[in-house]
Amino acid sequence: MSELREMIERVAQPGRLVWIGLRPGRRGAIRMVDAVEIGADGLAGDHGRAGKRAVTPFQDEHLAAVGSFLGRAPLDPALLRRNLVVAGINLSAFRGRCLRIGTVELCVTGVCAPCSRMEEALGPGGYAALRGHGGWCAEVRHPGRIALGDPVQAA
Repeated sequence: MSELREMIERVAQPGRLVWIGLRPGRRGAIRMVDAVEIGADGLAGDHGRAGKRAVTPFQDEHLAAVGSFLGRAPLDPALLRRNLVVAGINLSAFRGRCLRIGTVELCVTGVCAPCSRMEEALGPGGYAALRGHGGWCAEVRHPGRIALGDPVQAA
């Protein structure tokens, strides 16, 4: 394996799962939970999409950055309508790769770009503030159960 490849695959430390949110309906309120089953189609009780967008992880450290771009404190993750918030590990490093959270294995398929609804949720400039910080889309490779505090690491 090349030195560059080794560096790309190496992470400094495992992360941890710090927030789980379920979206029971398309524009319904987010329900925070401590644990959830994840099947092939995504989180149990969530209206999400099957396949490459089954799960939408978000980087905890970006909540402060996006809040700063808006002149505010770190954002409440429920405003962003993503499923999972992960801290302590760079999710960008997993694009095209798989990660494990609890007993679940997810493959990060690509960027979860912000939608126009972010202007409604965050106010003027919300869409622009999230560009490059909108989170990720992932498909479920191995279903299972996740809970707050679970480690997040390379699969």
